[in-house]
Amino acid sequence: MKFDMTKTNVGTTDRLIRFLLGALLIYGAFRSQNWVSGVIGAVLIGTAYLRVCPAYKAFGFSTDKGAADADTKELTAAGK
Repeated sequence: MKFDMTKTNVGTTDRLIRFLLGALLIYGAFRSQNWVSGVIGAVLIGTAYLRVCPAYKAFGFSTDKGAADADTKELTAAGK
């Protein structure tokens, strides 16, 4: 399985949710001194910033409508 990190798979709404949830988890980590939630929050913010989620790639899932359209065009062109 090859991961192409140049193709995004995290859409705009998904990015916003990831960023907000990540910020809340990091805030909670500082308040409760729970480093695990801080790490999870940092991962969520990182995937929101990069617009790439490795778990989404592993399962072939995408919330990015622009990337989904590009993949469809690519498959159509390869099939002709």
